[in-house]
Amino acid sequence: MIESNNLIVYYFTGSGNSGNVAKWLSEVAIENKLECQLINIAQTDRKNIEKPSPTSTVVFISPIHGFNYPPVMLNFIMRFPRGKNKVVLMNTRAGMLIGNFITPGITGIAFYLSSLIMILKGYSIQALFPVDLPSNWISLHPGLNNRTVKFMHEKIKGKVTAFGQKIVSGKSDFKAMLEIWDIILLPIAFMYYFVGRFIFSKTFYASADCNNCDICVKGCPVKAIIKVDKRPFWTFNCESCMKCIGNCPKRAIETAHGFIIGYMIVFSSVLLVAFYKYFELYFPKLENSLLAMVVEPVLFLSLLAVFYRIVHYLMRSRFIERIMVYTSLTKFKWWGRRYKALKNM
Repeated sequence: MIESNNLIVYYFTGSGNSGNVAKWLSEVAIENKLECQLINIAQTDRKNIEKPSPTSTVVFISPIHGFNYPPVMLNFIMRFPRGKNKVVLMNTRAGMLIGNFITPGITGIAFYLSSLIMILKGYSIQALFPVDLPSNWISLHPGLNNRTVKFMHEKIKGKVTAFGQKIVSGKSDFKAMLEIWDIILLPIAFMYYFVGRFIFSKTFYASADCNNCDICVKGCPVKAIIKVDKRPFWTFNCESCMKCIGNCPKRAIETAHGFIIGYMIVFSSVLLVAFYKYFELYFPKLENSLLAMVVEPVLFLSLLAVFYRIVHYLMRSRFIERIMVYTSLTKFKWWGRRYKALKNM
């Protein structure tokens, strides 16, 4: 049995995957007569974090976004008080199903970076464990059917329970470090953190099916959805956790695939060309320079925010709203199956 007398599990969840993993882990702790405190970091003070008791084993559980922990969890870990506790890092990542085989997702740099931060704070890493649960990111790929979701939950719950038994027995587990290819994804994780996540935040919109129930606004874990023109509006704070899409009772929230593709074409072929044509009079060596690697993303995101606001306004027109809807893959049943983690598993 572990020397500590309790577990403290900090988790962030959108669709409910990480929340389920936290619950499964707590069940193992209780079976072994250990106290287990579950803390949803979206519902706690993330700036003034209470230091855990020195006898606690600390667990962090979060989904993987862009091959890293999402900023809300990463920032929480960076602000976490110094200590000497044992730490367990877990993640939920996008698993798929081929036959009866659950394909592993990709952790990326989440374990490397977070382990380094915690070690520098004085903690010791006891175990690392990736959890392959159904992906909910229908912005990028088709949603999974109910049979697949149920099968994966049943199989993965057993693996999490076995891992939990190992943890409460005081054993270590570093098999996740064998996935050494994850470190290759550092440049992509870097680009997602500084650029990609902001692009995704401007792809969500509410169609005319929205009844202004405000469930998405009130339920957003990071308060990224506001009301503009009496309709939901996604700010750059969005983590793309997909909770709003999964919880919308009217299935009114879609991903604007047509809009973002159209904007990318216009930006690269018109806006960027015009920008360099004008600014070469003042900065003749800007294009293809290292400075351009900073200027272009800033320009891209700035104009994206402007265009997103314009389209949000124009969607008051039924014609524009229908164009947005039918150029969004999430509108169609064969792609846009909404996903929420199964309960009572």
